[in-house]
Amino acid sequence: MNDKLVQFERLLNIMDVLRSKCPWDKKQTIESLRHLTIEETYELCDAIINDDLEELKGEIGDLILHMVFYSKIASERKAFDIGDVLKNLCEKLIYRHPHIYGDTKAETEEEVKVNWEKLKLKERGDSGKKKSVLSGVPKSMPSLVKAVRIQDKVKGVGFDWDNKDQVWEKVQEELHEFKNELDKKNSVNMEQEFGDLIFSIVNYARFIGINPENALEKTNKKFVDRFKKMELRINEEGKDLKQMNLEEMNRYWNAAKQLKKTE
Repeated sequence: MNDKLVQFERLLNIMDVLRSKCPWDKKQTIESLRHLTIEETYELCDAIINDDLEELKGEIGDLILHMVFYSKIASERKAFDIGDVLKNLCEKLIYRHPHIYGDTKAETEEEVKVNWEKLKLKERGDSGKKKSVLSGVPKSMPSLVKAVRIQDKVKGVGFDWDNKDQVWEKVQEELHEFKNELDKKNSVNMEQEFGDLIFSIVNYARFIGINPENALEKTNKKFVDRFKKMELRINEEGKDLKQMNLEEMNRYWNAAKQLKKTE
């Protein structure tokens, strides 16, 4: 534990030095760091998807640096410092785990999640903020992730289907409605119904324990890997991908799929 505290103090001291002496660090604001934090977060996600723990270690460090950086800037503005951040975090974790630090009973993961959402809602009510169950969902969150969070939050107050069969029926219903608008060639309604269809599929994924964001990203990665293998084989044979027809490309694509299965 002592070494962890020493290293954290070392980071805070380095941040103080950089903020006072480095031209780039001195120039940064909370706003200017925002897009960099988003980039670092995606790099962390890549490390997680690739199960690269060494890379994960580095990306966690980068994000910790950003949190310290934001806190340093806020302290300069007399708003709060890293100590306030950590104190607030500790108090929040204790408050939201009454089954550990209090008398509340929660024997399952689902009971814990329901309590968590109820406590968050109570916090917003106590602070005078809007009491909507969904007010904590960031507006700028990517749409697929946002759909998951919306469904998780309303589930926390009991607004949910009883079983996965009901959700699957909803998926089929939304698919039928999308097909109807597709046949009518109504672009506005097509988009709306397609959104409903995706939302219902995300809901079904939640019911069967699949994270749709992870599933889609793994499919993206699989496609990219196969396409690059296809390109490599085509280049090795001295051919030009842009000059090939779809039938020729499909032969190389299928070969790349088979290559993956044998690896």
